[in-house]
Amino acid sequence: MPDETESACRARRLTRQFLLWRGHRTAGLDAMHIHDAALVVSELVANATRHGGTCRLSLQVSDTQVTVEVYDRSPGRPRVRPLTTWSESGRGLAMVHSLAQRFDVDPVSGGGNRVRAVLSL
Repeated sequence: MPDETESACRARRLTRQFLLWRGHRTAGLDAMHIHDAALVVSELVANATRHGGTCRLSLQVSDTQVTVEVYDRSPGRPRVRPLTTWSESGRGLAMVHSLAQRFDVDPVSGGGNRVRAVLSL
């Protein structure tokens, strides 16, 4: 995904299309799961492009889960920050963390991060 404002929106749309296409073969995948996965993708891609420039998105679907992976080139590691009443940003990763069954941030050799969120079906 390019380092553009529209990347998160485009990634969200592509995610919905991919999951709707896959949905007829995965019994547990319903509208709520597709919405949650699209939201997670949107947040992760927005963060990756904001902090690391371009990014790469990977989606995997099984009968029991949807796995979202976003690879970025950011030198810093994304982290879930404590929520405060007055903060204007920083809620995205907390939201992803609450939707995901599993949430990982791992460094990538050569620099950058792989951010993975696994959502249960």
